[in-house]
Amino acid sequence: MSRPRGDGLTDAERWEQGMSVRRAVLSDEHVDRAVGGTTALTADWQDFITRTAWGDVWSRPGLDRRSRSVAVLSSLIAHGHQEELAMHLRAALRNGLTVEEIGEVILQSAVYSGVPAANTAFRIAGAVFAEAAGTDTGAEPGSEPERPEAR
Repeated sequence: MSRPRGDGLTDAERWEQGMSVRRAVLSDEHVDRAVGGTTALTADWQDFITRTAWGDVWSRPGLDRRSRSVAVLSSLIAHGHQEELAMHLRAALRNGLTVEEIGEVILQSAVYSGVPAANTAFRIAGAVFAEAAGTDTGAEPGSEPERPEAR
């Protein structure tokens, strides 16, 4: 298999490259928390995702980070992985997507992934964007929003 960048990298070099990209995309705070929570059970998993997801796939030259974020958001919405969505919404903002562009990604996903999936994604995005703007609504990303009483 041809590897455009990283040809001949050792596992340790892929890990270092992956950790650099992971920190740039997800934030030092998030990565420090994830690494700090590593247990004997999850140590191999942390190593695997750092080398493979971040050191190999996210480090490839074929897509910029904005485009990778669009792909990740679409995949998470389509497969119902709300537990990862808030983290990758924050990453998409760090990767240069605007709130409006993310809204378009979620709207597009409604057509191909279903209205309930997009509805959930909009709810999580609203909480993440409010938190990022310092206007936290108090709702946890992924929680049900308060709904006005039916009249």
